[in-house]
Amino acid sequence: MAVSKESFGKNRFGEAVDLFTLTNENGINVRIMNHGGVIVSLETPDKNGKTADIVLGHDTAAEYTQATPYFGAVIGRYANRIKGARFTLEGKEYTLAKNDGPNTLHGGLRGFDKVVWNPEIAADQNAIRLTYVSADGEEGFPGEVTATVTYTLTEANELEIDYTAESTQPTPCNITNHSYFNLAGQDAGTVGGQIMMINADTFLPADESSIPYGEETPVEGTPFDFRSPHAIGERIDDDHEQLRFAGGYDHNFCLNKNSENELSFAARAEDPVSGRILETYTTEPGVQFYSGNHLDGTLKGKGGGLCLRRSGFCLETQHYPDSPNQPQFPDTVLRPGSPFKSRTVYKFSVTE
Repeated sequence: MAVSKESFGKNRFGEAVDLFTLTNENGINVRIMNHGGVIVSLETPDKNGKTADIVLGHDTAAEYTQATPYFGAVIGRYANRIKGARFTLEGKEYTLAKNDGPNTLHGGLRGFDKVVWNPEIAADQNAIRLTYVSADGEEGFPGEVTATVTYTLTEANELEIDYTAESTQPTPCNITNHSYFNLAGQDAGTVGGQIMMINADTFLPADESSIPYGEETPVEGTPFDFRSPHAIGERIDDDHEQLRFAGGYDHNFCLNKNSENELSFAARAEDPVSGRILETYTTEPGVQFYSGNHLDGTLKGKGGGLCLRRSGFCLETQHYPDSPNQPQFPDTVLRPGSPFKSRTVYKFSVTE
């Protein structure tokens, strides 16, 4: 196991950025930059031992601009959407930036994905720990929040992501990672033939601006039933209102849990050609499965290639969208003296 560090130039704000590489003995390496805590690349071997980078992204830090669709980034202070860019907490209304139609998306105009985090190498654990202090009032949210994200690569071929946060005032908090996976390789075209399984009996239908209506709906009998494996593209263009609204999959699945905060199986994805398998485990109650519907082939990715529509999928482990305005959802309020803690594990293997 090894952790290395190198300069990665400057981001679009002119700030210096470093790149950290985690490597294990089984041919897996992960590169993470401290701008946005972004997973820049993730190389894993296929069933024949051939290594490929399986996450979408860019070649330089400066290319992670406002227009970049959150490739590989840490998302916060609040992942996903908040309706109307406002919420009320303890009798006070807070107004946020509208950066997704009428709503706030992924923390606002400059969320956790667009700031430089303070890095600390934990070489003995094959880990990189990133810390960011979000000022009181940043992006309209109350309280000073100190957030840490720790990426650990194990010899069991697991990428562990541990999140913690503390706040000086009550504030909504929902942190995740927004990696786009293509198990055939980041430049291998669309993911429609890759096989998905999601451990969820229900999901959250949403309106045309992707705000949940507020009730869990059974997946049974719908294109959202991934309790048994289905190709991502098998039903993605079915005549279903939810698929039309989102242009494919972009929905929160309510994970089956035996107890709150348990680390449990969330999803399994497989590429039949390369044999690569990705299993996701999380302590979070939900996962946003997104099929890359808004990639349109105009954005340049790594190596000069273009990011095609549906050329990557996301499994964003998280609390539910718009929870600050929907009290029936699991609570997302971070309070002083009661730290936010969350863990997600991405496990890599191949078919035999």
